[in-house]
Amino acid sequence: MVTSRADADELMPVTVGGIGTEWDERQPSVLLVEDDPGDALLVEELVADSALKMRLRWVRSMSEAAEVLATERPDCVLLDLHLPDASGLEAVSLVKAHADRVAIVVLTGLAEEQTGLAAVTAGAQDYLVKGRVEPELFGRAVRYAIQRKQAEQSAVALQASLMQAQENARLERGLLPRPLLRADGVRVVARYRPGRAQALLGGDFYDIVQSADGTVHALVGDVSGHGPDEAALGVALRIAWRTLVLSGITGVEQVARLEEILVAERARDEVFATLVSLSAVPGEHRATVVRAGHHGLLRRGAHDVDWVEVPGGPALGLIPGGARWPTAELPVPPGSSVVLFTDGLFEGHVSRGPQRLGEEGLLALAREAAGLTPDEFVDRLIGEAEGLAEEQGGLADDVAVVHVSWN
Repeated sequence: MVTSRADADELMPVTVGGIGTEWDERQPSVLLVEDDPGDALLVEELVADSALKMRLRWVRSMSEAAEVLATERPDCVLLDLHLPDASGLEAVSLVKAHADRVAIVVLTGLAEEQTGLAAVTAGAQDYLVKGRVEPELFGRAVRYAIQRKQAEQSAVALQASLMQAQENARLERGLLPRPLLRADGVRVVARYRPGRAQALLGGDFYDIVQSADGTVHALVGDVSGHGPDEAALGVALRIAWRTLVLSGITGVEQVARLEEILVAERARDEVFATLVSLSAVPGEHRATVVRAGHHGLLRRGAHDVDWVEVPGGPALGLIPGGARWPTAELPVPPGSSVVLFTDGLFEGHVSRGPQRLGEEGLLALAREAAGLTPDEFVDRLIGEAEGLAEEQGGLADDVAVVHVSWN
């Protein structure tokens, strides 16, 4: 029996009844917070006579309970509402503050049922009236309180997951713009694929805009890291890029402005972004390209595909205010098109080993698909990359691809 302060430091297992039930496989632990030794003895007897096996520990005050809860997590707290250092609903609040994931069953007197109901409203899972509880009811109340708390936690986790999924969906929609085209003669195929299900949201982004003078502008970029902060930064950079284009700011000045925005908006100093920006005038067989830390691009002709790596500068944010980005002229012969993409397309694994697809592997896939239509070509590239990485769970990183051609 629990009859002395020394007993309060030991767990008391009760092994009566319940053979063959789920609860036999793991005895729930119960912390009794009760300052009256007589009432504590009654609880111990209820535990002994209950069909539910459990481990019981007794403390006499909220301060002692706080010490236990700082290092242990019982399944349930049996809480008296008249403690020397906490009373009424304050006691419930204090237990929740120390261990929000623990079920609480309040112990009340005969004339305090309304207080018990108020405690349930305040966050307890149930209440029991001292002196009017049978062992069977006691065991059932503890078991159901634990199950209720677990259900609450599962519901909270599910709601948090749904909210995160909705937030991710909003961020992804911000990364997936509608091309702004003003005239015929420009053909754009754009695709975005999030990484495998267990990967966090990435910061890949793209955009296509045709300005009032007919110039076609295309962008693909990638914010380092994964998560909502990086995705939000990618959205900010994409919207800023479109605004700059519509304001007539292009080329090196445009990239410098984007770096200013990245430095101002990034959550950590080590975050950077790579991008490649292209401008082309319909009717001309060339494009102007500015590359900031990004890899090369593909130039696709009628029967072949080339990997093109024009001169470039560092990624945005690596040398704030000190970077220089050259402007490169890219020949685009009649009947050709340009494909911009993020590194998730070629950094996936090709087997269970460490080997990755790489730039040469991607170029080989592109050349095999050279004769396909633009839509088929882009879908084939992504599909083949995903298929090769399937043994390792698919592509771990997001993929953005823009295939653009103009007459």
